[in-house]
Amino acid sequence: MKIEFPKDFWWGAATSGPQSEGRFNKQHANVFDHWYEIEPEAFYNQVGPDTASNFYNSYKQDIAMMKEIGLNSFRTSIQWSRLIDDLEEGTVNEDAVRFYNAVIDECLAQGIRPVMNLLHFDLPVELQEKHGGWESKHVVDLFAKFAAQCFRLFGDRVEDWFTFNEPLVIVDGAYLYQFHYPNIVDGRKAVQVAYNITLASAKAIAAYREFNTNPKGRIGIILNLTPSYPATDSPEDLAAAHFANLWMNDMFLGASTKGQFSEELVGILEKDGVLWDSTDDELSIIKANTIDVLGVNFYHPSRVKQPSISSNSLAVDWMPTKYFDNYEMPGRRMNVDKGWEIYPKALHDIALNIRDNYDNIPWFVSENGMGVSREERYLNEEGIIEDDYRIQFIQEHLYWLAKGIEEGSNCFGYHLWTPIDCWSWKNAYRNRYGFIANNIHTQVKTIKKSGYWFKEVTQNNHFEILEDLTRL
Repeated sequence: MKIEFPKDFWWGAATSGPQSEGRFNKQHANVFDHWYEIEPEAFYNQVGPDTASNFYNSYKQDIAMMKEIGLNSFRTSIQWSRLIDDLEEGTVNEDAVRFYNAVIDECLAQGIRPVMNLLHFDLPVELQEKHGGWESKHVVDLFAKFAAQCFRLFGDRVEDWFTFNEPLVIVDGAYLYQFHYPNIVDGRKAVQVAYNITLASAKAIAAYREFNTNPKGRIGIILNLTPSYPATDSPEDLAAAHFANLWMNDMFLGASTKGQFSEELVGILEKDGVLWDSTDDELSIIKANTIDVLGVNFYHPSRVKQPSISSNSLAVDWMPTKYFDNYEMPGRRMNVDKGWEIYPKALHDIALNIRDNYDNIPWFVSENGMGVSREERYLNEEGIIEDDYRIQFIQEHLYWLAKGIEEGSNCFGYHLWTPIDCWSWKNAYRNRYGFIANNIHTQVKTIKKSGYWFKEVTQNNHFEILEDLTRL
């Protein structure tokens, strides 16, 4: 079966500054740099962000390899901790300006569209320690100052900007479930952080509107949209899924596209006594500065059921999970290495949700991918990793994405996470996601079978899929 995509479809891959560049010649530590310094044992095999994929030094060769596998677009991020010298004043570091200019120019020279994100979990730790990070509205203003510098410096050549990558992960990881520094458990703070990040995104968009001079330019946000499916059709399970979707999906998506938060969610948070502190002026800024374009990261679905205890139970801290429990569906397909369910049809559900409920805003798949450990198991005699599992994973997701496009969803691209195996936060290099393998000891990089397959897709704008795979 042939699966076809529109003309000028983005075929690309995504990474981030902190996960690919390494710490070479960087003025400030970000929260992950700092966490690794004080607690290296928290990271898989004690491998930290200093052992990244050397993009700071090898960007020319790396971008050439991206061209070799057919990419026409490439998303990365500009590190706040690299670009800015004085975090309060917003002055720039000249070496960082040189580096990011060189990356952008090299992409353009290779015919690859540079797509730039501003914040990929990498808040400068100084702002966390001094001001409380995203708990502080002063940090919100400093972020807007950083964003303005990016637009001034690089906006003449970068058409596609994004403010944040997966802001919900900052909320969940740093303030609820302890997988991002500073590992706080405080539901009230988590809710305020969610609001402050929304305000920061809106203020960055306002700065973009002021400083952008590129007539083709647009700005958006990248959200991890994870549909929450109820375990059953019971009213209790349906209610659990409804709240989970409000919290996990609509909170940032609604504010970013419509300029306001769900009244229902606001009502629940207010009833629970944890609603964020806001002002009318701030809410006006959020209302006036909505996104032009949306990036969607999707890896796995969320399955939920009614909570095992009443939401009215006595609890020390407010948690969103008072309204739902996670549900492990019997018989689910899994990527056992990562511990994530494989459910490609969710990408079709996301496509129709955006079409029907969010004004069919232009969007692209900004991350999707298959993380596998010990990929050296699949080396052939020629030294190529035969990652047929990744090819199948992409095929299945693209099949359902194509259906969504056929049914009118305004999707214009697909980016795999990631072009080259890169450092992955606490998991370091445990699971590999790239089209291109990276030996972190030698920095020798080799194209996997999926990279050669993807090149054919990008050249033809279509691929063949077995009928059996469309029914999984």
